[in-house]
Amino acid sequence: MTPAAYAHLDLEAVRHNLAQVKRYAPNNKIMAVIKANAYGHGITRVARALDQANGLAVARVDEGVRLRKAGFTQPITVLQGFVCVDELLLMLQHQLEAVIHTHQQIDILQQQNGEPLALSVWLKMDTGMNRLGFKGSDFNTAYQQLAKCAIVKQPIRLITHFANADDLLDDKTRRQIELFNDAVRDYPGERSIANSAGIIGWPLGSARIESRAEPSGQTQEKNNDWVRPGLMLYGCSPFAGKTGADFGLKPVMSLHSRLISVKHVAAGETVGYSGTWQCQTDTRLGVVSIGYGDGYHRHTRSGAPVLVNGQRVPLIGRVSMDMITVDLNSQPNAQPGDPVILWGGGLPVEEIARHADTIPYTLLCGITQRVQIVEQVAADGIQAR
Repeated sequence: MTPAAYAHLDLEAVRHNLAQVKRYAPNNKIMAVIKANAYGHGITRVARALDQANGLAVARVDEGVRLRKAGFTQPITVLQGFVCVDELLLMLQHQLEAVIHTHQQIDILQQQNGEPLALSVWLKMDTGMNRLGFKGSDFNTAYQQLAKCAIVKQPIRLITHFANADDLLDDKTRRQIELFNDAVRDYPGERSIANSAGIIGWPLGSARIESRAEPSGQTQEKNNDWVRPGLMLYGCSPFAGKTGADFGLKPVMSLHSRLISVKHVAAGETVGYSGTWQCQTDTRLGVVSIGYGDGYHRHTRSGAPVLVNGQRVPLIGRVSMDMITVDLNSQPNAQPGDPVILWGGGLPVEEIARHADTIPYTLLCGITQRVQIVEQVAADGIQAR
């Protein structure tokens, strides 16, 4: 039986998108970001599809532990690092890599008397995001303290994060790149700057920089070695007004449902909660079995496109918990049971996000547990998960 609401995942699209990352950043290692349950796609299934990535990144320790218990052996970086000794011990046990962004984390490391050179770390510089990381002289102090921690593997790697890379007209990204490169120029160790928007729109975030003083005394080029793609792995554009297809990406998720009712509503009558939509003409109205209880955004406006039998029709009225209503005047033969696509298959999720005054991240991460996941497992079959 076909479920009322389901999300179809094309994992071959994940592999295609990873190949596109390599095309945009051919000289870099790839740390594939699969935090937040792989942006709503399922952390373990996406990790399986990313077996050619050089490493994985998650937000929290429990996400990394889950991947290790599932058998994944790639390097796994925890972007929020640890906040207590118990989390640090878990990271050591499961060989997770930590982002260090506070002096409290360094205090915890300095108090450890365990196995030397046990923890791989990334030291985070705050170059203007004003969220996590060290600024100015604090960064240098943190580096020196970590260099003396017996538990920390050397060399220390260096990382920052863009604040406005999705705005190609904002000069802040260039300034962040210059600040980071200037600050770390004399340090050994690998670097990482670019997220999806940085990979596509700011090549300098992945480019080589010159190191003035290597420990050997030789002047060498030092690479911003790792890029950290997130959204683009799932086939979406990080830039407003664009879709993933504009950058050679393929959508991974499509969201599906079905018509459950078709009825006629007279001109002048209202539809849905609070009567926000009034029929201007006699209307053939369809009811679709999906709503904000499934993750279809409540603030999606009337007029947003929905595909019924592959043809666009407009959403009308408010999104409710379990249902939405659509105008079927252009589809006189539509009947209950007919297929509906909410995004995917010719209807980019970026377009729906604009109608909901949000970003595609929100929609992808917002799919709820009652939506069944159907995974493409072969060219001639699907499998429910």
